[in-house]
Amino acid sequence: MRSYELMMETGIPNVVICNRCNKRYSVAKYAAIIRCTECKAIIPGPASMELGNQIRHALSKTKSNLHQYSFGNGGKLLKSTRPSSSSTNVSSLDTKPPYPTGNSGEAHGMKRALLCGVTYQNKKYSLKGTVNDVRRMKNLLMQRFGYRRDCIRILTEDQVDSDFMPTKKNIQDSLKWLVEGSESGDSLVFYFSGHGLRQPDFNDDEKDGFDETICPVDFMQEGMILDNEINSTIVRPLKKGITLHAIVDACHSGTVLDLEYIYDPHNDIWNDNKPPSKADKSTSGGLAICLSACGDDQMASDTSAFTGKEMTGAMTFILIHIVENVPEITYGGLLNQMHACIEQVNNKRCLSVPCLRKLFGRRKIENPMLSSSQEFPVYSKKFLL
Repeated sequence: MRSYELMMETGIPNVVICNRCNKRYSVAKYAAIIRCTECKAIIPGPASMELGNQIRHALSKTKSNLHQYSFGNGGKLLKSTRPSSSSTNVSSLDTKPPYPTGNSGEAHGMKRALLCGVTYQNKKYSLKGTVNDVRRMKNLLMQRFGYRRDCIRILTEDQVDSDFMPTKKNIQDSLKWLVEGSESGDSLVFYFSGHGLRQPDFNDDEKDGFDETICPVDFMQEGMILDNEINSTIVRPLKKGITLHAIVDACHSGTVLDLEYIYDPHNDIWNDNKPPSKADKSTSGGLAICLSACGDDQMASDTSAFTGKEMTGAMTFILIHIVENVPEITYGGLLNQMHACIEQVNNKRCLSVPCLRKLFGRRKIENPMLSSSQEFPVYSKKFLL
């Protein structure tokens, strides 16, 4: 049996029950994650349940339903599954901060971030909440990890300057900006909240036969940005000592950076994701890590939070909430905490609560995925952006 947190204090034990096989365990009150010895399922411990209660309390204030979109080849809308709205909360985003370009004399350990939120305004497949996602991610980077405002580039549809609209060209140019001039000791972040699709792979680069994509605001006219291009633009150029984090809150986003290793939390191992074609998808010595909202064949989720008027990606909300409330968390701890919170929400007993049943319907939130350009010890390496 594996516990994410050591049981630091003794006392009256708490009983937890595996939801899959009903095996019972007695654990200390500070246990966060338990792995069932029978079926290997993740069981939320008392500490995780308390954190999950805080998240569900915020979610219970909302009134909106979760939905998603599914697309076929060429971007054709097949099924409406994420919410549609032409309105967006943009009150706290800056319109045009003075972004640095190239190697503008910043000291290394420089921190630089590209945050993209695409709402697809006035479209049938429009999204609520992506601008809120960007605003909250910007606040996390500045307040928790010390990023300077002038080193964060924001692409959203409310921007006054057309250069900062999330068009295909602007996203492509901004991905180049993100890594341009970076040196050893630098930390880079790419965040995307919007639609993600997949299309047939014709280069034998994908084990499942599909390329993953992100969708700019003009993807119906200009096309999507494929995982191959994202990899060649921001993964391959990473020099030794540079760390890139990608956080992608979109459907079909599991391997959207084409990283060579995928973490399997059930067996605590890294699985090989190198392309069958033997194409080189590695970095130039740096480290690229990606947290994706779901697997390549799965759909991401949105939800409303806080005031009941703001929408946010489910993964974005849970990730930020945990990082803000659990100091010095490791990657393994973060992933387990996220999985435990999601399992609580998805559990039938939770969905028997009227407010949660109304919020989530019969659907479940998918577990986020962790991928990397290198294997690393997830339970000793701290999550630092």
